Amino acid sequence: MVVRLFTLLLFTLSLYAAMQVDASSEITAETPMTKAEALDAKIISFIGEASFERNKDYIHINFRDVNHFYTDDHINVVKVVETLEGNGLLHLFFKEPQQYEMTFHSTGDPLFFVKLMSDTLRDMGYYRYVTVESVNDTTGFQWKISLQAEFVTDPVILRKELAKRGCEIIDIVRVSATDWHYNIDTKDAHLKAVVIRDGKPQKFRRLQYAKWIDVQHIKKVRIKSHKANHWFPYIALYDSSLRLLKVIKKDKESKQFLLELPLETRYIRVSDLYTVTNIRYGLEFYGSGKR
Repeated sequence: MVVRLFTLLLFTLSLYAAMQVDASSEITAETPMTKAEALDAKIISFIGEASFERNKDYIHINFRDVNHFYTDDHINVVKVVETLEGNGLLHLFFKEPQQYEMTFHSTGDPLFFVKLMSDTLRDMGYYRYVTVESVNDTTGFQWKISLQAEFVTDPVILRKELAKRGCEIIDIVRVSATDWHYNIDTKDAHLKAVVIRDGKPQKFRRLQYAKWIDVQHIKKVRIKSHKANHWFPYIALYDSSLRLLKVIKKDKESKQFLLELPLETRYIRVSDLYTVTNIRYGLEFYGSGKR
């Protein structure tokens, strides 16, 4: 009987000890990283663990002010990348031209987002890329492209171009040297288009592409074609999400055109029905009526 009680006691004590160890492990696993630890983890994701270990002391000197790299308790990834680049710790060049992928994620309207990103990439000199995948689900819209280049797109330059359009990079994930993901805040986004206001004409010379105009502040716009043009108007009207509202086509040469804008119109795209070379000498826009 005594042996049985002793055995039962040992079993109970062992079970209790095991439960304590499990509880301790669970608490440790759930303990969140400190700001410094989270910052180190993000740096490692960009440069790799081997490079981080080799340069740990130098990295910690450059990142000693941990709070400088946080915005509202979130890591400011662009500051991290900028600091790594500036100190020769992040290498964006390949040994030879390579195919690599960029994935952009946003919770904004898909059509608007693709137009915005396409314009941004074009202004950065990227004209040749292919869409690999586009997914629209409950988490937002994701657009993946593939392109070939001698170096990865510089996140700092991308951030500057996006800022011109009211966007902000929230996070960057370097999956591999040839696979980069960007999460972009587009709540204040707008196209990089010239804004036309009441009584303030805008002239454009030597047009090579269709012209995008922001007409959110006016009710009407008069478009005048240069006398050397042979303009056959092709005008598309869009709302703020870039949904097409109306298309106007004129199979007759025009020197000017008065356009009354529906209230929901945010942008207009002005081109030629046949070829943009028909308006190569330029157009003038005159806005009227405040809204």
